[in-house]
Formats: sequence, structure tokens, C-alpha cells
Amino acid sequence: MRADRLVAALLLLQTRGRVTAAELAEELEISLATARRDLDALSAAGIPVYPQPGRGGGWQLVGGARTDLSGLTAAEARALFLLLGPATTAAPQLTSALRKLMRALPATFRADAEAAAQAVVSDAVRWGEVGREPPGLVENLQGAVVRRSKVRLAYTGRGGRSTERLVDPLGLVDKDGVWYLLAGTEAGRRTFRVDRIAEAVVTDLPAERPGDFDLTEEWERVVDEVEQRRSLVSAVVLIEARYVHVLRDQFGRHCEVLGQEDGGRVRVRVAAPMALSIAEHLAGWGARVEVVEPESVRAELARIGAELVARYVS
Repeated sequence: MRADRLVAALLLLQTRGRVTAAELAEELEISLATARRDLDALSAAGIPVYPQPGRGGGWQLVGGARTDLSGLTAAEARALFLLLGPATTAAPQLTSALRKLMRALPATFRADAEAAAQAVVSDAVRWGEVGREPPGLVENLQGAVVRRSKVRLAYTGRGGRSTERLVDPLGLVDKDGVWYLLAGTEAGRRTFRVDRIAEAVVTDLPAERPGDFDLTEEWERVVDEVEQRRSLVSAVVLIEARYVHVLRDQFGRHCEVLGQEDGGRVRVRVAAPMALSIAEHLAGWGARVEVVEPESVRAELARIGAELVARYVS
């Protein structure tokens, strides 16, 4: 499109200060005649672009004039490139977009923005694990969300039961490498794990989207509901203070320090969906953890211990 070329030409002038028609043609992969027409069009549009004849000449923005196409402040530009820079290694389109934005920034911003883009490397793979690629349907579903088109899903629930339903896609969430689709259904809003979607057919039917829908707020509500189900049973344990951070890694937000005890131990409350789940997490701790209550968790630990003794003690 010509509008895209004119913007690209202006950005190139801002970046280099002066370009020849031949340089512009090579950069934009257009003919020399087209490059000259585009430069003339910029000048005719009132942008102070004028040719400089002679050796070392070319076209330039007179008086160093600039057009800040981004509208960003220095702090905003730095924050944006810090955030998006790490993602460019896996997203060629994002790399191209940031390169164009970089050209649009004033020269005084550009150095910091370029440094910010190269300041962080994001490695989402845990030690000893293999990286997980997004499910193949993610891009298809993203397109449906953007275009606001209904999607026909073939979905397999946790119990293995397969269903087919027509949904209004509202948004996608990437939670630690696991993708979820939030969608409206006949039964209300539902959350679908994308890796359980066998097929997603984007239809020509317009999707319904509430005017006040906010994806961040909706996901926070979903997270609260899930975490409540994940903490139906709690237990109070005693553990040495130096191990609390390890216990917190196991139980996450469901690990709460209640207070100090004699002998350097700490009283901690942990929670999980079932007493068995808590016991399974704590069994490997051996005598380093003492369960104070409830009796159901103590009983599960005793049962696990008895099974281990029966298996390994001759």
C-alpha cells in the first residue's frame, strides 16, 4: 500500500537524516521511479522534505524536522521495549513492528529504547524441563477473538467426555505455558483448556461480547474460584524456619506463616484440595515436618509411611 511506503520513507529519513532516491528504492524494494514519486508526494503533502543537489546530496528533512509517529515519552518507550524486547526472539512479526517503532522515536529516545530491548532475555523453561510450544489452535482462536466470530469447539473435559458446542470467544490466557480460552456459552461464561480442544472451527457468525467485559478482571475471578477449590483442606505444620521457602515453593499461595515457635521452628498453615494431597506433599519431608492438625492429614501420612515400610523393609 502506498500509505505504508510513505510512512516507511518518512521513518527512513528520520533515521538517516538524508537518503537518495536509489537508497530508498533499495530499502523499500521498489523501483527508482516509484521512490522519486513517493519523495515528491511527501513534499507535496507539506512535510519539509527537499532534494539536495550535488555530490553527497539526496533528500532530507529540512532543519532536522521530525515527526514523532509514536507519541511516546522517553519513559514509556523504555518501558515498552523492556517488556516486549524478550518476546521478539520468538515472534518475527513483533521484531518487525518494534523496528518500525524504533525508527519513529525521536533520536534522544532511540538509544535508551534500543538498549532496553536488549536488556532482558526471557527463558520460560524451568530447569530440567523441555520448552512447551503453544497449542496449534492458539493462533486460530486469537483470530476469532479479534474478529469477534463464533467458534465451534470439539472439547474433551477432565472426565474424558467429548462435547461439541458453539461459543463466543472472549479472550485467551497463557498461564505458565498452559493456554486457556475464556468464552461465552449458552450456560454462561466458561473456561476451556486449549490443549483439550480437539477442533476449533471459526464460523461466519458474529460473536456476542458484553460491552463491559474486561479480560483481566474475568481471569482474576476464574483464578479465585480455582484457588478456592484447590484449598478446601488445610493443615497446620511445624517446620524449621530455614525450610519455609521450600515449603512455599510446594504450596504457593496456600502456604501461610502463622508465627514463631520455641526451638527455631515456625507454625505454618498449608492447604490443598484433599487431605491426601497435603500428605503426599509432606511425605518426603520425613521428620523435618510435624503435622499438628487435622487428624485426617496425620492419618494419611501414617498410611503412606506404613505402605513404604511394607514395601522396603524386609
